[in-house]
Amino acid sequence: MTAPRVVVLTVTYNTGETIRPFLESAAAASTDPLPVVIADNGSDDLDALRAIADGYGATVMSSGANRGYGGGIDTAFAALDDVLPDVLPEFVLVTNPDVVFHPGAVDELVAAADRLPRGGSFGPQILDEQGTTYPSARQLPSLRTGLGHAAFSRFWPGNPWSQRYWSTTLVEERTAGWLSGACFLIRTDLFRALDGFDESYFMYFEDVDLGQRVGTSGHDNVYVPSAVVVHTGAHSTSSNRRRMEVEHHRSAYRFLSRKYRAWWLLPLRLVLHLGLSVRARWVTRK
Repeated sequence: MTAPRVVVLTVTYNTGETIRPFLESAAAASTDPLPVVIADNGSDDLDALRAIADGYGATVMSSGANRGYGGGIDTAFAALDDVLPDVLPEFVLVTNPDVVFHPGAVDELVAAADRLPRGGSFGPQILDEQGTTYPSARQLPSLRTGLGHAAFSRFWPGNPWSQRYWSTTLVEERTAGWLSGACFLIRTDLFRALDGFDESYFMYFEDVDLGQRVGTSGHDNVYVPSAVVVHTGAHSTSSNRRRMEVEHHRSAYRFLSRKYRAWWLLPLRLVLHLGLSVRARWVTRK
């Protein structure tokens, strides 16, 4: 059996019919076959999911519990030896199940990887349902940028800290500190060497952490806007916004506290914890 160059990994949690347009578009995202492995995190509709996936030749496996996004992807990745024995792919495409690929999007990412050997991960241009470009290739959060973005982004989106963090004006091929976990291609051997996602991030910032580790390993995170996908929305989290906001702030603290881990920065970590906790309470009361 000829090894596919790319295998698609995604995670579902009560995703329902959202998976259908995802699977339909994946078939046109590359001129080569794209095997799809779906890790399910404990959906109530697992039988319905399997029925839909079977129609597109996708493989569904259970994570055994709700392991979060990174944990689900790691589950799917660990199963590749069983799903595709002896034909380990060159790349894995990590993606949300509510993404719709433009035709040829995966081929564009692979082409970038072929001509940029220093690149480790490659992210497409991500559009929302209105066709607006989402800031999916960003700088790593720093204390100054992170605090300014956290403090002002909700009511002053154009503030300089958020603009620096989002880099929304740079829709061109370039390197980035990290790429959105909603959709990116990564070299299989690199993902394995990095031990995949850090599962201590249940939701949010697992992609920031991975991007940082890709950079530390000597590889680049590359934004490839010639590859285009549409992210239709966080269907699995929209019904539980309150919990997800808490998880977002918890993960932000985890990332920043690890970045500023020196013992003499303890007062700073305490201020970060207090500030993010207060902000989480304020947001969830709205």
